[in-house]
Amino acid sequence: MKKTLLSLFALAAMSATALAADVKPALVYGTGGKFDKSFNEAAYAGAEKFKTETGIDYRDFEPTSDTQGEQAIRNFASRGFNPVVAVSFAWTSAVEKVAGEFPDTQFVIVDSVVDKPNVRSVVYKEHEGSYLVGLLAGLASKSGKVGFVGGMDIPLIRKFACGYEQGARAANAKIEVFQNMTGTTGAAWNDPVRGGELTKNQIDQGADVIYAAAGATGLGVLQTATDNGKLSIGVDSNQNHLHPGSILTSMVKRVDLAVYNAYADSKADKFTPGLQALGVAEDGVSYALDDNNAKLVTEDMKAAVEKAKADIISGTVKVHDYMSDNSCPK
Repeated sequence: MKKTLLSLFALAAMSATALAADVKPALVYGTGGKFDKSFNEAAYAGAEKFKTETGIDYRDFEPTSDTQGEQAIRNFASRGFNPVVAVSFAWTSAVEKVAGEFPDTQFVIVDSVVDKPNVRSVVYKEHEGSYLVGLLAGLASKSGKVGFVGGMDIPLIRKFACGYEQGARAANAKIEVFQNMTGTTGAAWNDPVRGGELTKNQIDQGADVIYAAAGATGLGVLQTATDNGKLSIGVDSNQNHLHPGSILTSMVKRVDLAVYNAYADSKADKFTPGLQALGVAEDGVSYALDDNNAKLVTEDMKAAVEKAKADIISGTVKVHDYMSDNSCPK
């Protein structure tokens, strides 16, 4: 009996090892760099959480060009990595191409949609989260003027800006919203100097709260706002700690969940392809409140933003999605 039990334990251990061996995760970041304190770093956090909980390591790669991104995705797939997570809309065509070449490999793309039987597409309702932080910006602004600094000028970032503007106008119908994009290439995600220049220009026009949706470029936005005694709003990761008492809040976009869930689902043999859209209701986007910004968000402001959250979930408030028709209501 004892020998039988030992044999069963041995078989169970072998099965668990075999299952773990089948999970060989890989991660390809966007071109803004792994430690951008924002979008890419959120993906890194999800991978690290999976590694800590399971003991299963992963491989990652930081491309500096679109060509490198496709090469990395194909290289990981050809070496048996599975699943392969590509974090950025920039890898849409690469994932579509490589997923066709490796039909038995599971792929995940974040911020875009690839219609393949072995691809999970994770998108976010950034307009909903941006509405919440826009509402807080409108309530916090004393000048009646707020700003937005985006990274690369693409519909996705216009989606952030439009949601933000709607939220700000919900707080103050007469508010003025300045908008600037950093550039039209991937370099726009990693130019904090330019981000700071655009922020200073908005401050000079009277903006006293500036929202950054620009990857590592946003670090220049947050720093410049702090240096000039103004408030800022972080993005993707909770950035409140970067300048405590100066960052009003952060629009948290749970990119970490996309990565962690992909790896965990694959490990549990529960990976499913298809589209996942994460908004306020799914806790995919929200606003950040912690000790670093608690004194900036009054009880009335918190009540207002919590009501807005509830209204979005119930459908009472419908935030217009810029990407539905490339327009933003005024």
